[in-house]
Amino acid sequence: MPKDLAVVEDYETKAKNILKAELKRRGVTYGQLADRLTALGTPETERNIANKISRGSFTAAFFMMCMDAIGAHSVNLET
Repeated sequence: MPKDLAVVEDYETKAKNILKAELKRRGVTYGQLADRLTALGTPETERNIANKISRGSFTAAFFMMCMDAIGAHSVNLET
């Protein structure tokens, strides 16, 4: 695996872990997140969210929409 792909995968893992931690901290399930994102105008299903988070290769926009949907106004980037 080329070095730059390994770096990208490390950051994808960090983003995934931060999102999962914020959901857990607030007691929000994937189903509830799907409902909240849909209410914000971004239709998502629980399954789509689970797949995106599992892969960890979601966009920054998706990450920010999730943070907005769960009321996270700041996050700790240290893992």
